[in-house]
Parts: sequence; C-alpha cells; structure tokens
Amino acid sequence: MATIKEIAKKVGVSPSTVSRVISDDARISEETKKKVRKIMEELKYHPNAIARSLVSKSTKTIGIIMPYSADQAFMNPFFSEALRGIAKCTYNQGYCLLITNGVTKKEQINSVYSLVMGRRVDGIILMYSKENDPVLKELQNMDIPFCMIGRPVDNKNITYVDNDNIEAAYKATEYLIEKGHKSIALLNGSMNLTVSADRYEGYKKALEENNLSLNDELIVSVEFLQEDGYKGMKKILNSKIKPSAVIATDDLMAYGAMRAIGEIGYKIPEDISIIGFNNIPLSEFLFPPLTSVDINTYQIGASAAQLLLENVKGEVRANRKIVDTKIIYRKSVCEYKKS
Repeated sequence: MATIKEIAKKVGVSPSTVSRVISDDARISEETKKKVRKIMEELKYHPNAIARSLVSKSTKTIGIIMPYSADQAFMNPFFSEALRGIAKCTYNQGYCLLITNGVTKKEQINSVYSLVMGRRVDGIILMYSKENDPVLKELQNMDIPFCMIGRPVDNKNITYVDNDNIEAAYKATEYLIEKGHKSIALLNGSMNLTVSADRYEGYKKALEENNLSLNDELIVSVEFLQEDGYKGMKKILNSKIKPSAVIATDDLMAYGAMRAIGEIGYKIPEDISIIGFNNIPLSEFLFPPLTSVDINTYQIGASAAQLLLENVKGEVRANRKIVDTKIIYRKSVCEYKKS
C-alpha cells in the first residue's frame, strides 16, 4: 500500500501537506487538495482511521443503539428505512455507522460503555424513546453528544426528532369517524414507548371530541411485529364488541390484523375498515391496498443524523425537529354501513 511520503513525492509537496489534506485542513488550498486526492486515488491510498482518530480526537463514526436485538429490530422496516436516512446524511459528511447489538438491558448498557468509554464513536443516535430507560440515563451521565428518535418523556433539553404522534393518531381517528365509524379499535404498541403513548392520546382525544366512548376491550398493546398484530386483532375480535374499524399503529401490525380478520370470514373494508402507520412500500400492493399514515421515516433518520452531527461539530442550531405526517388514502377504509 502507498505511503504518505510516496504521495508527497509524486505530487511535489511535503508529507505534512498530505497529512493536512487528509484531515481537510482549511489552510491548504483547494487546488492542492485536488492534486493530492487525485494521486491518493491513483495509488489506492486509504488513510489509517485509528491513527487519524488519535491525532484529530475524532473517530468519524456515529453509534446506533437499537431498541432490542438487531435481528428483531430489522424485522420492522421502520428501522431499516430510518437507518437509510441516517446513512445518507452521515456518508455525505464523511462519517461511518456502528450499530450496537444487545438483547438485555445489561447488554445494551455494556455496548454503550464500549462505544463511549472506548472512544469508538463521536456521537450516538438512540433509535427509540421509552419511560424509565436505563440506557438513556447512562447516556445523560456521559460526556458525549446524542440524539433520540422519539419524544423524550420528561427532559426538554434532550436533542430529538419525532412526528407529532398525538396529531397523527387524532387525524387518523377523525378520518374514520368522518366515514361514519363509531366503534373504532386501537391496535397499539407497548405503552412504555412514547410513540405508543402519544398515539393513544390522539386516538382518545378524537373519540372524546366526537362524544364516542373509550372501550378498553377495543384497545390492545403488542409489539410492532406482524405476528403480534395478528394475535392482538384476534383478541379484539374475541371481545364482546365488534369494531367497524381498526387503527394499527404500525403497518406490520396491520398486516397481521388483516390476516386475522380474513380468517374469520370478514371482508376488508366492507366488514371492518383498517388504517396503519408508517406507509411501508408493500402496503400499496396488499389486497386491498392499505390506507396508512406516512410518517416520513427516511426524513426522521436523516434529521436525527443532521442534528447529531451539528452537535458533534459544535454547530447546534436546534435541539429538536418535528417531521410532518400525512394520510395516504387507499382502499382499506370505506363508509360505515349498518348491517
């Protein structure tokens, strides 16, 4: 592999100039940088990342903390799409990603210590927000920039990116009510997650404003997975009250719910209308195509990365970003008709 000295000799500059080009030193002219980078490319030279981090005290790496084990997390397209946005933003600014993997809370915390205390990353993105999270508490005690995806429960000083999930769920519920539905079920995520708590609040608010009763038998909390959506919908269908419509707070859960509805001979949307969240690309190809709240997942990821990198570089402009949502209307919802 080529060395800095060999590159310097071929360009006709000093080795220290090549080093400064590698670190993108502002004192070096753009013309010189272009010449040096051209020779680096010709000689297939790649700077030693570890050596560079020792000199610059920057790893050019961002750590990613998932809500649970990576293999389970990637079963939900939300995380891969959010990571796509994060990766695009970080790549454009010369940063790499390092994803932690831990099944238990202890393993997650150990991963955080490994990243931070081992100086392996410049900042961290926490891919979720939940109540009484020991991982968040550890991050707050560490001297490292971090950004959350999801509204923090009780600390307004934390940098985060989120949707207005109360408003999004409110609008989804209002849409069903406008279609004449009065018995509306909620297939929700775990209530210790702020996204689930907020969507419950939006659902509840819409029912109350329209003088519709809140029935606990029509509200089920499960994981954001297809099989859990199936089981949750089964539980709702076995209750004493038959819903005419269902809000599933994740498209994957909606897929499972649609399977459960079809298994007992009900048709969608003639017997039960359904609306999901996240607008996964597959949703438009279902039968019938699924109406879904588009939360702009890619932009959530990209915004989280941008806020974090601004913090890392000391260029903080804001400590939060609220990403817009919109309902994508398809054929899984229809006007309610009394049987």
